[in-house]
Amino acid sequence: MLDSAILPLQDARVRLRPLAVTDATSYAAGAGDDAVREFGHLPESDHTPESVRAMITRDVDPGLARGDLAILTIARAGSDVFAGSLVVFDVTDGAAEVGFWIHPDHRGHGLSTAALELAATFARRSGLHTLTARTLPHNTASRRALEAAGFTAGGRDIGTAPSGQRAELVGFARSLDV
Repeated sequence: MLDSAILPLQDARVRLRPLAVTDATSYAAGAGDDAVREFGHLPESDHTPESVRAMITRDVDPGLARGDLAILTIARAGSDVFAGSLVVFDVTDGAAEVGFWIHPDHRGHGLSTAALELAATFARRSGLHTLTARTLPHNTASRRALEAAGFTAGGRDIGTAPSGQRAELVGFARSLDV
């Protein structure tokens, strides 16, 4: 189970913290970006600030309390400005899956890789041994970020994305054992 008491985590580039009501407008704007829509496979197809606030009440706080879901903000370290989202889900006794996206205004600065490193720290400190991820084969930005964060690509398979859509996905894994 995830230990929300570990949060927030921060390095020189990003701060990883629970999604907050103050992030709702930026989250909705970023989730509406064409690349996020194409590659993010978010469970909801359209986001508004109101729907994000409802998601926080319905999913974010209860998921963290249960320890089986962490919907987190990737924020700029110096300013705490929303820069993207990272989700840790499908938590078992020893593993979890991670998904992430970066707001278009914040791309190209290595924030995904930094956030994935912090997610690995969060998962390891929570007692997990493996962190997995899946992405579309042609999502080169995500593939590069995952590999830079120590994930190893595995095979391709047809799977169900968080959106419920079936797609060909490339699996990645990172051992958290020191």
